[in-house]
Formats: sequence, C-alpha cells, structure tokens
Amino acid sequence: MNYAKAILPGETIGIIGGGQLGRMLAFSAQSMGYKVGVLDPQVDCPAGQVATWQIVGEYSDDMALAEMAERCDVLTYEFENIDAEALDRVREQVFVPQGVTVLEVTQNRQLEKNFLSEHGFPVASYEMAEQVAELDRAIETIGYPSVLKTIRGGYDGHGQVVLKTSEDLSLARELLVGGTCVLEQWVSFEKEVSIMVSRNLAGEIAVFPVSENEHRQNILHQSIVPARVTPAVQSEIQVLAKALAEKLKLCGVLGIEFFIGETVIINELAPRPHNSGHYSIEACDYSQFDLHILSICQRPLPEVNLLQPAVMVNILGQHVAPIYETLLQKAEWHVHFYGKTEAKENRKMGHVTILTKNCEDTLAEIKGEHIWD
Repeated sequence: MNYAKAILPGETIGIIGGGQLGRMLAFSAQSMGYKVGVLDPQVDCPAGQVATWQIVGEYSDDMALAEMAERCDVLTYEFENIDAEALDRVREQVFVPQGVTVLEVTQNRQLEKNFLSEHGFPVASYEMAEQVAELDRAIETIGYPSVLKTIRGGYDGHGQVVLKTSEDLSLARELLVGGTCVLEQWVSFEKEVSIMVSRNLAGEIAVFPVSENEHRQNILHQSIVPARVTPAVQSEIQVLAKALAEKLKLCGVLGIEFFIGETVIINELAPRPHNSGHYSIEACDYSQFDLHILSICQRPLPEVNLLQPAVMVNILGQHVAPIYETLLQKAEWHVHFYGKTEAKENRKMGHVTILTKNCEDTLAEIKGEHIWD
C-alpha cells in the first residue's frame, strides 16, 4: 500500500521488536505525540515497558503481524533479523515505508557486499564459499589474514572467524557447516567509525556527525563524537552516506560502519538506529530516533547539528553494579538503563553519554573510574 500523506501525531506507530532500540524509538515517538505499539515475544520487554500497548508474539507470526497491521497506521522495525517475507505479506494492510528491499539486502552479507560493489561503493575484497573446496579457492584469492563470516545472522563478533594462518582453517570449516559464508580480506585500519543517515520517501536526506568507535571483544565499547578524523575524511563519509541512502531508496535511519586506513572502506550496514548513534539523544538537536520517526512518518527532515562533543560508553552486565555507585557521584553523566531484568556478562544493559568540551579529558575521566577495566 502506497501512502502519500504524512502520519501525524495522535496516530499509531507499530514497532516490530521490543529491545532497547525499540524503547528509545518509543520515547521519541511519544514525545512527538504518537501512540506506539510493539510486537515482541518477551513479556515486559524493554520497549513494551514504555509502549502504549504490546502484542506478545513471534516476529514472523502472521496473526500477530496482521493484528499489528490492523491497529497501526505505520509499521517499522528496530532490528534487521526479522522475517522479510512475513513483513511483505502485511504491506497491503498497513503502511510499511521502509519496504523490504533494504531489509533483504542487509540481512544477507552476500547481497549486501554485491550491492555495494556493484554500485561502486568501497568494500574489502571478498569471495563466497559454500563448500570446503570453495573456501580453499577463496583463500587462494583473498589470502591471509582474512575474515570468514556467515552471510546471515551474527552480531557482536558471533558468526565469524579470523583466519591468520592455515592453522585456523578447522574453525573456519566448522563455520561453513552452518551455510554459505563470505571470506573478506583483512583490512588494516587506524580507526573504526560510523555515521547515521536518514531519508524520507520525498528524498530528503539528513546526516549525523561521524562517530569514532572502539570495540572490545567485538562489542562496541565507546563512541567519540566528533570522530578524530580530518575534515576531508568526514566529508567523504557524509557524501558516501548520502549516495548510499539514495541508491537504497532508504526510508528511515541507516547505520554505516567504516574502516579508516589508507582509504575509506565500508564494513557493514544496519537498516535501523545503531548503538554508535546513541550519543545523539543529548549531543544533537535531533537524535537518530527522532530522525527515524520523522522519516517513516513522511515528515520534513531537519538539518542535524552537533550541540556539543560527546563520549558514549556502553554499560554491559558486568558494569551495572559499579555504575550504580558512580551515578550517585556524577550528576553530569547521562545514564540510560534499558529495563532488562537480568544483567548477564557482555549483555548491553544501558549506556552513558558525557557531553564535554574536551574529549581527551573525558576519556581520561572514564578510564579513571575503572568501571570498564
């Protein structure tokens, strides 16, 4: 179903997925006057806690999706690992402005890599492998070091193996048992950065500042904004982000991860708000969640301005107890908890954003607290 009209305050936004991204989308939507419905299999999920209502059901449940379509004026999703075919089946009943093409492309690393390379975007060299013999041939082409990744699923380092020498092949072959994989050339980089870009169906595009990201054990640890890169690199990334939003016919927010070395290389895409964009809630005049809501509701998109430099740090399960102690002493820290009941190790439980006039001083302050040692 194709809608030309805007979705206005008072109408209902449906979110598939009830995690922390859905929670923050709900906060943003409600601040603009929208009602919010959530579909998630977990009772009392983070987004469900703050939504107007929740349907408890699986993301691929046709009856649950049909009920969402009946009760909502526009439907979106907070993460990409949902059933694109099931979402496609309800498009005749409810406005799904993002469509399913971007979802299908970003769900499958093979399709994603092919799309990027075919449209001239910079990616690392890669080869596909479904059988062991194909993996051997791919390694002959790509060489060592390289990274083998499943084409579907995988996050925070899951579903991938780094191949430094032939001794790592046994782990790689185990990964291959699960299905087709992509072997990527290892990229030597100085920094990992990302950018959020948003587009509505009228073709308006807004980009955020570039964020510099540090990972630990393949999980985002902290983001520094603005990224410590040259103006030329920042400009190049923003140009690439706008071009990619156009080529994908994006609607909503897209997170784009880059490696910065001798050249700029696109690593991965995320067709929804991204962990590295959380800083924007306090540090920008419009957050990534605001822009996603405005985009899917077909409202005009503002230019996004960075109000103050910031550092965002993730709170994992093992950090919860010391954060509780620290927040009683740090009035200037913006501490967000996601409402998850169980604090498991390496599980994202919240984040802290610190606005600053000097990022280096703030990084030293964070290190001095010894919470994230």
